[in-house]
Amino acid sequence: MAGMLAVVAVVSGVLVDFQLGKTSFKPKFRHLVSKSKPVNRLSAARFFLFGSRDAWFVVALPVYLQLQLGWSSTAVGTFLAVWIIGYGVVQAAAPIVTGGRSGRTPDGRSVMYWGMALIGVPLALIGAIQTSLEPSVVIVTGLLIFGVIFAINSAIHSYLIVSYADQDGVTLDVGFYYMSNAAGRLIGTILSGGVFQLWGLEGCLAVSAVLVICSTLSAATLPTRSAL
Repeated sequence: MAGMLAVVAVVSGVLVDFQLGKTSFKPKFRHLVSKSKPVNRLSAARFFLFGSRDAWFVVALPVYLQLQLGWSSTAVGTFLAVWIIGYGVVQAAAPIVTGGRSGRTPDGRSVMYWGMALIGVPLALIGAIQTSLEPSVVIVTGLLIFGVIFAINSAIHSYLIVSYADQDGVTLDVGFYYMSNAAGRLIGTILSGGVFQLWGLEGCLAVSAVLVICSTLSAATLPTRSAL
């Protein structure tokens, strides 16, 4: 990876015009917050969405797999790597699932529907962990289902931010949106470690469910297709 990045750096230094994208306007921090209500609501939904994933995926899940289920570090790393690859494949195929390929583009209702579908996954996992079912099967199955629905949610968000962004300030709008994404991941990571120490994986899953609910509620008033 380091070697490939070094090649990219050298090629970029040779081929990229460093004047590209420069502007005389230096926005202050308050200008980063979008003036568009749909962009702000979608950014809030994105914040909670990625917080909901990382609240159990980043710290709690790998520690649980190793300490509670006895997985080796190689097995944990391989499983999570395969999950990430599969997540990317699902995102690439999201237009087929959401109807984008057939002309039925996603809108605010799409975010609501897929958000509600995601809420049930961590709640179902909490219940399944308490049963006599094999924990490894429960966790792997639940994580795969969560990953598919989460990837579709994420893809819809990414489509809508382009639709909502102001043409005159698209860079700031998209930048604010992805800043919310990063902030959600940071909060989720902190919660994943802290909540796992106090209440275990079930606590992290409960926090994840709450964050998904917050994400869905944040998207409740996003414009429908007819209002775009």
